[in-house]
Amino acid sequence: MLDYEKPRWLKDLLRFLPLKSQFVLSGNVHDLQACEVAPRVITAQSLVSTLADSLGEAGYAELVVWNPVSGFTVPESRVAPVERGDETLQRLGLTPVGNAAPGGIDALTVCLERLTALAGPPIALVVDFASRLAVRSESLSTAEHNLFTRALVLAHMASPRPAGEQRRPFFNTVIWIVDKEGDLPDWLLIGNPRIRHVPVSKPDSASRRALSRALLRGVPGSQEASAATLDEAESAFVDGSEGLLLADMNAIATLARVENVPIEKISDAVRRYKVGVTEDPWLRIDREKIRNAEPTIHKRVKGQTHAVTHMLDLVKRAMTGVGSQRKGNRPRGVAFLAGPTGVGKTELAKTLTSLLFGDESAYIRFDMSEFSSEHSDQRLIGAPPGYVGYDVGGELTNAIRERPFSVVLFDEIEKAHPRILDKFLQILDDGVLTSGRGDRVYFSEALIVFTSNLGIFREDELGQRVPNVLPSDSFENMGEKVLDEIQRHFKLVLNRPEILNRIGENIIVFDFIRNDVAEEIFDQMVRVVLDDIASQGMSVELDEPSRAALQQRCLSDLSNGGRGIRNQLEAHLINPLARGMFDQDAKSGDRFLVTDIASGELQLRKR
Repeated sequence: MLDYEKPRWLKDLLRFLPLKSQFVLSGNVHDLQACEVAPRVITAQSLVSTLADSLGEAGYAELVVWNPVSGFTVPESRVAPVERGDETLQRLGLTPVGNAAPGGIDALTVCLERLTALAGPPIALVVDFASRLAVRSESLSTAEHNLFTRALVLAHMASPRPAGEQRRPFFNTVIWIVDKEGDLPDWLLIGNPRIRHVPVSKPDSASRRALSRALLRGVPGSQEASAATLDEAESAFVDGSEGLLLADMNAIATLARVENVPIEKISDAVRRYKVGVTEDPWLRIDREKIRNAEPTIHKRVKGQTHAVTHMLDLVKRAMTGVGSQRKGNRPRGVAFLAGPTGVGKTELAKTLTSLLFGDESAYIRFDMSEFSSEHSDQRLIGAPPGYVGYDVGGELTNAIRERPFSVVLFDEIEKAHPRILDKFLQILDDGVLTSGRGDRVYFSEALIVFTSNLGIFREDELGQRVPNVLPSDSFENMGEKVLDEIQRHFKLVLNRPEILNRIGENIIVFDFIRNDVAEEIFDQMVRVVLDDIASQGMSVELDEPSRAALQQRCLSDLSNGGRGIRNQLEAHLINPLARGMFDQDAKSGDRFLVTDIASGELQLRKR
C-alpha cells in the first residue's frame, strides 16, 4: 500500500489559512474524500467531514456548517473539540437545539458579521451548497446582494490573531462550497486579495488506489483471498474506475456486496455499475452458433470469405476477451469495412447483429452523410447547456445508454465532418463519450463498425475523380490500392492518422462482385421473388430464354454490386411482373409463365 498523501486542494487550503480570511472550494465538492483516520488506515468521508477533521488538527476550535435546508449544524469530528457545538452556536448569537440551529439566508448574513468580530479560539463557517444561494449571480435579489456585499466587506475587515500553542495567526474563516466558481458574483471573487479560490479536482489514480483496499475489504471473498489476489483485484478496481469519483467506487463496492460478486471478479462489478447490465451478455452468446456461423453468413453475404472470416475472428475475440486488455473501457471490437458499393458491407453488419442478438434490427446505425456539417456533432452527443435541445441529449449517447451491448454501425464514415471524427478518437481510445449534459457514456460493451467507399476512387492530377481500382484487378492488388488510398486520405486529407492507429489491422477490404458470385446473387434474388409469390398461393415460372436474358441484363454491369443487380431485376422482372399480375387479376391458385424477356417486353401467360 502506498503512503497516504493529502489531496492537493486540502494542502493548498491549509497552507493559506493564515493568509486569507475566506475561501471558495469548487469542482468535485460533492464527492467522497480519501482520509487517513489512523496510521495507514484510509477511509472515505464527505468533504465537510474532511474539513472538520483537518481544521481541528490545524487548531480550530470548531467548524459550523450552514446549508439552505438544515440551517446551522456542528458536524462531528475525530479531533476533540475545544468547546461544545451548542456553545459555539450560542457565541454566534444563534439559538441551538443540540448541535443545530435553524436559519435562512438572513440569519447567515447576520452570522457572517458576528463571526468576523468573534473573539476567542478560531472557528470556521462552511457555507455548503452556496451555488443555490443566488438564482442568477448576475441579477441578485435584495437579500442575496446584501449577503454577498457584507461578505466582501468583511473579507477586507477581518484580521488574524495568534492562536494555539504555536501562536499561529488565524482568521475566523469562511469557506464557500460551490459547484463552479461562477456561481458566486464576479465582483466578490475577481481581484479580491482576501479570498482564495481552491479547485477540488476529481480523484487521480493515487487517490483511488489509496482508498481501494479499504473498500475491497467488505467484498465477498476478500478476507480469505491471498495477497496476490488482493493486489490483482486492487489493480483491476483502480484501472476500471478511471474517470469515476470516489463515491462511485464506494457504490461499486456496495454493489459487489449486494449482488455477491467475488473479489476475483471486481471488474465485473465495475462493468455492471457503468453500463447497468447485470450479466455479461457476451458470455451468454451461443458459442456453437458463432462456431458454425460462416455458412449462415454466406447465404446473405456472397463471395466475401476474407471479410466474413475476419469479422468472425473479431466476434470470437470479443467473446473470449483474448488480448483485449479489459482494464479500460475500450469497445469489444472495432472494424473498418472498405470496398465498392453494394458488395455486402452493411449486410455483414446486419447479419452479425442477427447472430449476436437474434434480431438484425437491434443494431444502432448512423448514416454519416447526415453529419457533414461542423456542428452536427451536437446530434451525436447533445447540445451544450443553454442551447436548444440540451434537455433531449444526443442520439448516439442516448442509444448507447439504452443499449450498451450492441453493434454500432457508422455508415460511409468518409462523409462525416472531420470534427465528428475527433469524437471517434475518444470512443476508440477511451471507450467513453461525455454527452452535452455532462453524463459519461461507456462503449465498453459495444462492437463498433465503420463502413466506407474510400479507396475505390481517387483524384487525379487535375482534381478529377477517377477509378482507383477496377473489377479486372486481382483481389490482392485491389486490397493494396484501397489500403494505400485510405492511408493517404486519413493522413493527408483529413489529417487524422491517429484514427487509423486506433483501428489497427482491422481494416477489412471487400472484393468486387465477380461473375461467379454475381450469378449466385442473381439466382438467390430471383428465388426470393418467386417464393414470395408462392407464399400467396400463386405460381410463377420463367422459361429458359427469359431467365438467360434476365441474367445477362442484371449481370452486364457489376460496378454497383448487389444493389445494381437488384435494380436491374426490379426494372426487367419485378415491375412488369407486378403489372401483368395486376392486369390479369391474379388470385390464389393461379399459375403463370414468364416469356419474351429476351425480346424486351415481358409476357405473362396464365397456365
